[in-house]
Amino acid sequence: MVKEALEERAHLLQSAPHLSGALPIMLPIYKWWQLPYYWIGIKLYDLVAGRQCLKSSYVLTKSRALELFPMLRRDKLVGAIVYYDGQHNDARMNLAIALTAARYGAATANYTEVRHLLKCSDTGRVCGVRCRDVLTGKEFDVRAKCVINATGPFTDSVRKMDDQEVPNICQPSAGVHIVMPGYYSPDNMGLLDPATSDGRVIFFLPWEKMTIAGTTDSPTDVTAHPIPTEEDINFILCEVRNYLGPDVEVRRGDVLAAWSGIRPLVTNPDSKDTQSLSRNHVVTISDSGLITIAGGKWTTYRAMARDTIDAAVREHNLEAGSCRTMGLQLEGAQDWSPTLYIRLVQDYGLESEVAQHLASTYGDKAFEVAKIAQVTGKRWPIVGKRLVSEFPYIEAEVVYGVKEYACTAVDIISRRTRLAFLNVQAADEALPRIVDIMAKELNWSEQKKKEELETAKTFLYYEMGYKVKTDQLTDSSEISLVPADIERYKKRFRMFDKDKKGFITILDVQRVLQSISVQMDENTLHEILNEVDLNKNGQVELNEFLQLMSAIQKGRVSGSRLAVLMKSAEENLRRQAIPVDRSGGGL
Repeated sequence: MVKEALEERAHLLQSAPHLSGALPIMLPIYKWWQLPYYWIGIKLYDLVAGRQCLKSSYVLTKSRALELFPMLRRDKLVGAIVYYDGQHNDARMNLAIALTAARYGAATANYTEVRHLLKCSDTGRVCGVRCRDVLTGKEFDVRAKCVINATGPFTDSVRKMDDQEVPNICQPSAGVHIVMPGYYSPDNMGLLDPATSDGRVIFFLPWEKMTIAGTTDSPTDVTAHPIPTEEDINFILCEVRNYLGPDVEVRRGDVLAAWSGIRPLVTNPDSKDTQSLSRNHVVTISDSGLITIAGGKWTTYRAMARDTIDAAVREHNLEAGSCRTMGLQLEGAQDWSPTLYIRLVQDYGLESEVAQHLASTYGDKAFEVAKIAQVTGKRWPIVGKRLVSEFPYIEAEVVYGVKEYACTAVDIISRRTRLAFLNVQAADEALPRIVDIMAKELNWSEQKKKEELETAKTFLYYEMGYKVKTDQLTDSSEISLVPADIERYKKRFRMFDKDKKGFITILDVQRVLQSISVQMDENTLHEILNEVDLNKNGQVELNEFLQLMSAIQKGRVSGSRLAVLMKSAEENLRRQAIPVDRSGGGL
C-alpha cells in the first residue's frame, strides 16, 4: 500500500505540477530515544519510495531547527527530523480532473443527484440511474451498460438503492481543520506531531500564505453539510500550543476559518474505533452488477479509478484497452512552467502576487483569465481588480469560474477560489460583488441574487466556522478586565460618545473620523459596528465595547476593526491636542 501511494504521489506531482509540490515537514524531537526511532522509520519511508523519493530526509540540530522554525518551543528540544511530502490544492485538483475528463469526451453534470437505480425487468441487472437536477428540480434518466458508485461518504446510501439488506462497508469519520495567519509557520516548512495527547496526528502547514492546522478524527453521521465544533477547534489549538514557544500566543481569535470534512473509511460495520480503520480502497460488485469503489485517499485517486474501471470491464465485458492515465497531464499542466507568472506580469500588467496565484491555480489556462481581467484605471496594476484587498483573487476569476461549471456563489468562494477556506470574513465581504458578477453572466433575477447571497452567507456561518467565531463574543460574554483597564476603555469610548448617551452610532464614528481627516464609506462603517453590535439594535453600547476589549485581551477575538479604529483615532486626537511650538534654535 505504501509503495503504491508513493508511486501515485509522484504521478500527482507530475500530472499537475501547477497544483502540487513537495513540502518539507519537520518532526520536532523532545526525547533522545525518539531520534533513532523516528529516524529509522522515515529512512525506511525514503527507501520504499526509491526513485520516487521527493528529497532525502535529514536530521537537524536544535539550533538549526529553531533557525528554520523560530516559533518552535525551545524547552527540552533535542533536535528535529525533516522529511518531504506532497501538498496540493484539492478543490482545484478535483476540478482539473473533471475538466480533463470532459476534454477527452466525458459528459459531466454538476449539481446532479441520484434518485434511484434503474434495473432491467428481465434480468434484474442495473442498467442506469434516475437523476435529479438539484438546481431546477428536473428529473431525467441516464441509461448505461455499467453503473459505478463512487460517492464517498454516501457510498452505502447508493448501495442500499440496489439492495436494502446489504451491510454497510463505510464508516464515516469527521476531520476538522482550522486556518490561522501565516505568521504562525515559516513560509516553506510544515510541522507534524505523530503522537498527540490522545494518540492522533496533528499537522501544522503553510498553505496559500496562511497556516492550516488539523486534524481531528471522530465518528460522525453522513451529511452534505458537516459543521466544525468549538470542541474540535480548541483541541487543535491546544495541541498547537504544545509545540510553539511561550512568546507565541496562540489565540482563539486568530482562527480565520474552520471546517469539517468527512472521510469515507472502509470498515467492518461492527467497528467503533475510526482511528484504526483502513484508508485502503476496495472495489465491490453486487449481484445486479453495481460497481462500488469505496475508501482510499486523494493520493491514490488514479489507482482507485484504474482498479474500478478494470473491474467494470471484466464484469460487463466492455471493450477497452489498457489504462493510459499514468503520465497523463491534467488541465492547465501542459505548457505550465515555474516562471509562467512572469509572462502574465509582462504581457498583461498584473500584480506579481496575482500573477503567481493565477499561474499556480490555472496553469497554462491563466492566460485565459488574464485576457478577461478588467482594467483597474491605475498606473499599476494595469488589469486585475481584486475581490478583497488582502487576497490575490480577482473579479475575472468569477467570470472564468462560470465557464468552469460554477453554478452558485458558494462554488466561487470555496471550490473555484479558496477564499472561504482562508478567511470567512473576507469571503463574506466579497460575496455581494461575486453575486453581482455571476448574475450578469447567468442572467439571475433580483430574487435569485438575494437567494444566492443568503445561501452563501449561511454556508460561511455554519460550515466554514463563522458561527463558532462570532460565538466568541456574545451578549452574555464575561467582562474580566482590571479596574484600570475598564477606566481606560471607558475613556476611549467617551471620545466617540460625546453626548454621553451610553452608546455610539455610525454618526458618532463618522464625526471622530472627520476630525482626524479620515474618510470611510457608510457601508463599511455599518459592517464594522455590526461585528460588535451583539443585540443588533444599530448601535454599540458601552457594555458591548467592554465585552469586546475583554475578549481581545483573553485572545478569543482578534482583528476587530472597531477596536483598531477607535485606538487609532484616540492616538490621532492625542497628537492633535499636544501643542508643537518652534524650538529656540538649530536647524
